Amino acid sequence: MRVFRDPIRLIPVLFLLAILVGAGLLSLPIASADGEPTAPMTALFTSTSAVAVTGLIVVDTATYWSFFGQVVILLLFQIGGFGIMTAATLFGLMAGRGFGLRDRMATQVERNRLEGGDARSVLKLVLKITIAVEATVAAILTARLYFFYDHALGDAVWHGIFHSISAFNNAGFSSYSDSVIGFQSDPVMLIPIMLAVILTALGFPVMQDLRRHHLAWSDWSLHTKITVSGTAGLLVIGFVSILAMEWSNADTLGPMGLGAKVLNAGFHSVMPRTAGFNSLDVGAFRDETLMMNYFLMFIGGGSAGTAGGIKITTFLVVLAIVLSEVARRRDAGLFGRRFGPAVERQALTVVVLAGSLIFGATVFLSIVTPLPFEDLLFEAISAFSTVGLSTGVTGELPPSGQLVIIALMFVGRVGTITVATALALGAQPRPYRYPQEDPIVG
Repeated sequence: MRVFRDPIRLIPVLFLLAILVGAGLLSLPIASADGEPTAPMTALFTSTSAVAVTGLIVVDTATYWSFFGQVVILLLFQIGGFGIMTAATLFGLMAGRGFGLRDRMATQVERNRLEGGDARSVLKLVLKITIAVEATVAAILTARLYFFYDHALGDAVWHGIFHSISAFNNAGFSSYSDSVIGFQSDPVMLIPIMLAVILTALGFPVMQDLRRHHLAWSDWSLHTKITVSGTAGLLVIGFVSILAMEWSNADTLGPMGLGAKVLNAGFHSVMPRTAGFNSLDVGAFRDETLMMNYFLMFIGGGSAGTAGGIKITTFLVVLAIVLSEVARRRDAGLFGRRFGPAVERQALTVVVLAGSLIFGATVFLSIVTPLPFEDLLFEAISAFSTVGLSTGVTGELPPSGQLVIIALMFVGRVGTITVATALALGAQPRPYRYPQEDPIVG
């Protein structure tokens, strides 16, 4: 079948296959805590959220699912975060196959930009970072839960591993009913989770660049410069905004001391970047804080990592295009480099497609449910950007609304460009160009 020969089409198929297998496993009686079969919609929603490393849930992960069910969820978001195409690359290496154009194309769609096309090197890097970060964070969390919170050793190990893998993959799933609200005053629990999220939200090409050139800014690629500086800027903007807006909110930061306020504002400046854990009640955020979260979630993290959203590079490329037009400059660019027309078109396409999908989904959700518009918009952006934060309305959505959220999570994980390219893959380029005529704009 041609679909299995075309890598751009293969990516959505493999993600879909993983979702369906996961839904089947979660439907089994052994997967639920009460031993009863799970409704197909609940199983499908949970599986999609896990594979898409989103974290939105319609049932409580801690109480609804059995240990078997939680293990399945953990494996699903590990597979989704690690990347099915990375696994396909591994199988290719094990089978002794070389990397031709089609293999490099398949890898680059998932990882977006691999300097030098060295798939083997990137795969080794991904494996090393995955094992090192997940093991380190799991050890820290396990020790803290065992020695400080008096968890039984088995429980401490399980919760530590679950949250470590969930954080590394930006999944946002928690084995506690209140996410990490119970640890909102504990930096030893929250900071390792934050650091794991920040690292993987940078993207693997950035990690590879940092490994090669360390902190030598002049040797960094343009992609790394944009991603690192954009990440730092958004973290500062999010931190200052959330701290100021929620400072006196009696339901969030208000009752806390200075240290806890700083810790939780910092934590929640990281989480909208597609991680999904919450140490504060998101449903209690002020409207202006929710609006800031719209902005942070829509942008997301770095390309070619576990983060979602339109990506930092996309946002800054579009911003540079706007600024160049305002300044009447011929070329758009950053850090002494100009962008090519193809990159500019791709960035604009991603923004327009993402905005259109979120707008359409929010309108549909507002039609099928009487829930507040701001909550529905938050839900739609969170789903598309694979964030997982929610104001608490996910479980109240009707089946049609849940299907829309499922679609947003799937498209958000696979990528708007990947989907659009897959649909148009069979189209032939026109052997001609129309005469140019410019309409009036603005």
